[in-house]
Amino acid sequence: MTELKPNPYAALYVLDFRLFILSRLFITLAIQIQSVVVGWQIYEITKDPLSLGLIGLAEAVPAITVSLYAGHLADIVERKKIILFCVILLAFCSASLLYFTTNLGAFLLSNGTLPIYSIIFFTGLARGFLSPANFSFMPQLIDRSLYQNAITWNSTIWEVAAVGGPMIGGLIYGFFGITAAYTAGFVLVILAMICYFIIPNRSLPPASEEQGIYEKIKAGIKFVFNNQIILSAISLDLFAVLFGGAVALLPIFADEILHVGAVGLGFLRSAPAIGALIVAVYMTHNPIRKHMGKILLWCVAGFGFCMIGFALSTNFILSMTLLIFSGMFDCVSVIVRGTLIHTLTPENMKGRVSAVNSMFIGSSNEIGMFESGAAARIMGVIPSVIFGGCITISVVATTAWKATKLRTLEKIH
Repeated sequence: MTELKPNPYAALYVLDFRLFILSRLFITLAIQIQSVVVGWQIYEITKDPLSLGLIGLAEAVPAITVSLYAGHLADIVERKKIILFCVILLAFCSASLLYFTTNLGAFLLSNGTLPIYSIIFFTGLARGFLSPANFSFMPQLIDRSLYQNAITWNSTIWEVAAVGGPMIGGLIYGFFGITAAYTAGFVLVILAMICYFIIPNRSLPPASEEQGIYEKIKAGIKFVFNNQIILSAISLDLFAVLFGGAVALLPIFADEILHVGAVGLGFLRSAPAIGALIVAVYMTHNPIRKHMGKILLWCVAGFGFCMIGFALSTNFILSMTLLIFSGMFDCVSVIVRGTLIHTLTPENMKGRVSAVNSMFIGSSNEIGMFESGAAARIMGVIPSVIFGGCITISVVATTAWKATKLRTLEKIH
């Protein structure tokens, strides 16, 4: 009997899920706009690659610090309440960055960039609590049978924002100035807050058996480290993001190597998301049905090769193309990892497991920015990106050798 093809739009029929992904669209657009503008602003002030890396560190330190407790909180407190609090804090951060661009606030930057780093610190704090709450709130809005479809749509919407955000940020910054760019980010955060507010509250799942904060957090960590499939999938992305990315150094590539300015930087920042969006849309109609483990391994390796090629390129079109392909490979990894974690994790542990995932992946984006900046200062910009790509490929080879369960994984139910 021929297997019926699943409805690629099934999750979108659920109103609360539509509101949820619309909220994520707005908040991600805001964060991406803010990220590209802050990066260019810091680089214009300092002309130092390490200063770009410090942006990531300023955001990662608070996110990592609160991550495990944030995951625990997401399993014992209504997730919508946590989300709304975090979005309010993000709105405050956006408003503060906007204030620094006015005549009244400009004097705060007269002695350096510390005020900007301070706001990024609070942004990291908000995102540290927001990530596990968002992750564990989404499956409460849909039926379990729709998990993979919902995850794919969630990734698709995120990629749409990741494409549009840097491009919009670069264009607004280039043509209308920094104040207009930060204003756009602030308005988008407010729109996200409204959408989240409309979604009805969801009651928490039954509590797990562990008693006390320490025991509950320990149980979440133990679950991840005892599950070879989840641990190896998370580890792959950790090292790919930590060593393989070049996002923090894009202002240098845009200015000194490709000579395309702030507008070109916006396009470069958008390129990986363009590729990811193409793949995400394809996967909504054609989900992975077999060879899931092998596909994941090959895609992470492909990401590493793209980074090496990008480092060697001096042509803007070629660089854009390589970044687009890197986004394609990365999107597969994101969707597979998300499907694995949502499907294999008990409902009452999703917050804690998501927190561990966030420590591995979410914060490694920011720590990877610091690593990129530090490596670029020590090794030079191009050698540091080549080195990172080689590390990524080596990690894939090691994982394929050691993680038999992941390598032989066909599909999950």
